[in-house]
Amino acid sequence: MKDRSSATRTFALVWGVGFLLAGASGFIPGLWHPAPEHYPDLAVESFYGDALGLFPVNLLHNIVHLLFGFWGLLASRSVSAAKGYAKIVAVAYGLLIIMGLIPGLNTTFGLIPLFGNDVWLHALLAAPAAYFGFMHKDRSSDARR
Repeated sequence: MKDRSSATRTFALVWGVGFLLAGASGFIPGLWHPAPEHYPDLAVESFYGDALGLFPVNLLHNIVHLLFGFWGLLASRSVSAAKGYAKIVAVAYGLLIIMGLIPGLNTTFGLIPLFGNDVWLHALLAAPAAYFGFMHKDRSSDARR
């Protein structure tokens, strides 16, 4: 029987599960806390607050996490899909880091909060994704899948 393991596929699976949990945490009472008064106004105020009491989220933010989560699960089925997923996560979350540091863009034009603890969390998500997407080489037997 062939070894079906691949670090890049495992990365996509772990990030997929993590994104699903992050998306769900923004909807679960006790894990989601309403936005403090000092948070900027958003056009989408549904579920606007802090996931886990730390990370600014709203309905759209949670949906994006869920989409990245389902995509990660699907991408984990092959090395090439997992590598593509890692590249997109790295680039997308790299852009979100930059947007989170710029006033006006840190709310994605008033739609999705990207400020506060989200900035460093996005950096922690983008760095391993960049490694698996652009630098890591899976074994040649895995790369054919």
